[in-house]
Amino acid sequence: MLESEILDYKEKFGKNALKALCAFANTKGGTIVVGVTDVGDKKGIDLSNDEYKKITEQIIGKLGIHPDIEVEDVKGSDLKILRISVGRSNLPISLEGTYYKRVGNTTREMKSEELQEFFRKDTSWDSIVNDCSIKDIDEKSVELFVKMARKIQRVKIFDSDTPVEDILRSLKLMNGEKLTNAALVLFGRDPQLNFVNAALRVVRIKSENIIIGDDTIEGNIIRQFGAGEESIKKFMNVHYKIESMQRKEVWDYPVPAIREAVLNALVHRDYFKWNVQTQIKIFDDRIWFYNPGELPAGMTLEELKKVHPSVPRNPLIVHVMYLSGLIEELGSGIKRMETSMKEAGLPVPVFKEEFDGFSVYLRKDLYSIERLRAMGLNERQMKIVSAMKEKAEITLSDTRKIFDRVTEKTLYRDLQELVSKGILEQFGEKKGRTYRLN
Repeated sequence: MLESEILDYKEKFGKNALKALCAFANTKGGTIVVGVTDVGDKKGIDLSNDEYKKITEQIIGKLGIHPDIEVEDVKGSDLKILRISVGRSNLPISLEGTYYKRVGNTTREMKSEELQEFFRKDTSWDSIVNDCSIKDIDEKSVELFVKMARKIQRVKIFDSDTPVEDILRSLKLMNGEKLTNAALVLFGRDPQLNFVNAALRVVRIKSENIIIGDDTIEGNIIRQFGAGEESIKKFMNVHYKIESMQRKEVWDYPVPAIREAVLNALVHRDYFKWNVQTQIKIFDDRIWFYNPGELPAGMTLEELKKVHPSVPRNPLIVHVMYLSGLIEELGSGIKRMETSMKEAGLPVPVFKEEFDGFSVYLRKDLYSIERLRAMGLNERQMKIVSAMKEKAEITLSDTRKIFDRVTEKTLYRDLQELVSKGILEQFGEKKGRTYRLN
């Protein structure tokens, strides 16, 4: 019988045999016959009990799969033939971090595009098992999670004496003795050793193209979340006001909105995109949060702003962050960002799908009443601009609801003057034209 998509011959057991088994497990399953040449001639191998055990341990240890092994005698000698069979795995299988597939009678390494599509069909990135073990976990990060989760009473089964391994297993962050990707990015000592892209970069940019501050934050998500917030604050202005006899910090942007944007970028990013970091760029007039990863299939930007079901890209990561209290309610982060900005008197956030990812823009109030008056705006125009801080866009019909006794012609002229001053942008034809803050 010739080699095929489900059959391979190897003269001896080694790394190429492991590659073939890995490929079979990722494709349709299959069998390697050890001790046979490419053309099917039986040569046999020496197979002591120790050698048999060593082969079995290599397959289980390096691939995490349990094969069926049959031993066949070679006539007229003490040599043996091994038939090692594996079925198709429900989870993607790797050999030393590389994934293989079976194409015809050959074993091939998956290209990055193939790998991404392969994973998306079968499982989420965060549930994939890696080659790390419990020794790669930062116990203090796990302790912090337990403390946070118990404080808000979303978790009651863990306490300070619960072994870390038991906690990870309960959270479905371990498979056998191996960690999932979620375990490593949530609680790992140094996740970047395995996932160089799993970092957060915060950049302060002056006058659009002059970088005056640049932080690259590594470590696990728990650390990145806290350090990311502090890095952003470092590049923002703060002043103080007295409320109820207490001094209150007032930042350029409300801290709750910043926290939601940072959390959104870290938790929902597409970790398959290995060459892109999560990025935050702070300009004079806005902050841009970018994570590599579009909206879930079928979800639109408009639906995102409404009450919507949670469709997490990384469900294990999202679940742990929810239990910790960092995520308050699944699917509600966008609304909380909008509410926070409105309460601070700032324009609502702008959400975009761009650069093969998802962006959030938080903007300063460039159009305070004092500045608008200095620009020569009349009272109607200032009221229109103020109303637009709570809406992403407005139409001529919307302005008529604001002013009962003003003619449509006058309001249209007001809008056009705001466009000519560069305060508004207009989109569409006159009848269905919309206006947005520039």
